[in-house]
Amino acid sequence: PAHTVPLIHPKKTVVTIHGLEYEFCPESYSFWERLYMRISIRYSCRVASTVICVSENTKRDVMKLYRVPAEKTQVIYEGYESQYHLPPTTYHRGNKVEKPYWLFIGRIEERKNVVRIIEAFEIVKSKYQIPHRLILVGKAGYGYEKVKYQISNSKYQMEIEERGYVSEEEKWQLLQNADVFLFPTLYEGFGIPVLEAQSVGVPVVTSHTSSLPEIAGEGAIFVDPLSAENIAEGIYRVLTEPDVRSGIIKKAAINVNRFSWASCSEKISQLLTQ
Repeated sequence: PAHTVPLIHPKKTVVTIHGLEYEFCPESYSFWERLYMRISIRYSCRVASTVICVSENTKRDVMKLYRVPAEKTQVIYEGYESQYHLPPTTYHRGNKVEKPYWLFIGRIEERKNVVRIIEAFEIVKSKYQIPHRLILVGKAGYGYEKVKYQISNSKYQMEIEERGYVSEEEKWQLLQNADVFLFPTLYEGFGIPVLEAQSVGVPVVTSHTSSLPEIAGEGAIFVDPLSAENIAEGIYRVLTEPDVRSGIIKKAAINVNRFSWASCSEKISQLLTQ
């Protein structure tokens, strides 16, 4: 599962590249992070006998940026946890009912575009006076101070809640009860949270860039991640257009059938035993 090949390795070595986000969002990584990943992943692609890419988009990136031959690469999609389903209930924290809300799950960092998620939240709240809150789930990452600044200076800061790292049970409870799942990130090699949200019938608003259209299929609203206004428009469509909402939920239920860890492991097993 790691993306680095040791200096001492067998002639037949397979490596998995999960994405080259640091090449497309360099401002979202420290200099040393970029240097380490560029050197280690470029080296790994060169010496490995086979390079597994988790999406067609990642394969194109690896071939273009690191000049890896097409015949040396193989796309094997990741899966998602499909068995962890809880009875749909309204999620409570203490005596407070946590609905309605929008939800983001991922590292709270620059590359995940959390600042623009907050800006989109402010736009919709201000323009349409909706009752929703925004819940952010995940550990702090690179650029977190910008996210914190945006929250502390928002007129809606009391309606923005950071949960930090949560248990699997709480994560799925939050997912199942969200009105919208937001994932308009700047760049992704795959995007497992999109599939998790789709699997429980939550409408997804995600980016029209990188691997996300490939992974989400037709079961999402796609937006420009560089425009808070466009993200806000996508969210408002999901909230106010029942046909759009039900349409993407139905398509999402079909889309998730393309992905599973069982299929992923079977294809990797076949590859390793060739």
